[in-house]
Amino acid sequence: MRRRVLGFLVVVSTVLSAAVSAPAAQAAVGDGTPSDTNISFVGRWNRSSASAYVPYWAGAYLRVGFTGRTVKLKQRNTIQLWASIDGKAFTAFSGSGTINLTPTALAAGNHTLIVSYRQVAGSYTGDAVFQGLVLDSGATTFKAPARTRLVEFVGDSITAGTTSSQLAVTGYGFKTGERLGYDHTQIAIGGMCLAETADGCWAHETRYWMSSGGQAGSDQWDFSRYAADGVVINLGTNDRSHGVGSADFQAKYTNFLTRVRAKFPNAKLFALRTLIGRYASETQAAVRARNAAGDPNVFYVDTTGWLPSDGLSDSVHPNDKGHLAITDRLAPILAARLA
Repeated sequence: MRRRVLGFLVVVSTVLSAAVSAPAAQAAVGDGTPSDTNISFVGRWNRSSASAYVPYWAGAYLRVGFTGRTVKLKQRNTIQLWASIDGKAFTAFSGSGTINLTPTALAAGNHTLIVSYRQVAGSYTGDAVFQGLVLDSGATTFKAPARTRLVEFVGDSITAGTTSSQLAVTGYGFKTGERLGYDHTQIAIGGMCLAETADGCWAHETRYWMSSGGQAGSDQWDFSRYAADGVVINLGTNDRSHGVGSADFQAKYTNFLTRVRAKFPNAKLFALRTLIGRYASETQAAVRARNAAGDPNVFYVDTTGWLPSDGLSDSVHPNDKGHLAITDRLAPILAARLA
């Protein structure tokens, strides 16, 4: 499977959880600047600049509450994004400078916003940089209600939502998280493998640990930034095409589960059978190896029959109907295990 162009989206919806710590001299709480601690930045964001935060991987987003009737987004250069206000359907926006997310003014009162930028990857070179919100005169931000769980969805172009109508936002990971009311992030780039290969497949065994997956250098992610309650892994679709043998895949999957467990000691880990069935027995064997090693919170999820006959946009990638079908099957499993 080729590496596909994915996206960082901008989503407008509800709520916040992770706060940004900023020196007292920086912006005051409630003003909508990047260092406003009322804004929750979910996923892997580079926050080294107080004036511009950069999201990495697919499906990273910000969530915040705001007062007033309008909200605008300050962008540096052109980017595509998706926004959802007050839990309504995500709307696509594209542009640079100040982008008006409310061309029709809202009713006066409190509102919630989610923004997710299109992922900068493959041939897509948009400028996913959050520079702040513009609110009505006298309006402020506020913290949206905290979400009680956070789930990582680890994978390739399928997990990143490639070929679905709104990319990561219409991918099964984003949709499952929103349905359950959990925070969520898609650690995925098109074309990724689990295993490093001689022909250079980008691999999670080396890139999962990086802030940007190697797209913006090899800086390592600080896993203390958030603790995942669940990690859903959907890997192996691309490895077969890059010549990864069964025994090698199984050993590397077992090692990957072991290393993820070290980063998230209390998380439930879910290893999905790839949707086209590649390495199904090897994935299940890796889970059994971890269970035998004394880790009962690693689960194999059999996805056989999850996709309807018209649920693919090509031979591999789910369309919107396919991602919805996956969400319908996956969400109850996560809810039961993470309750």
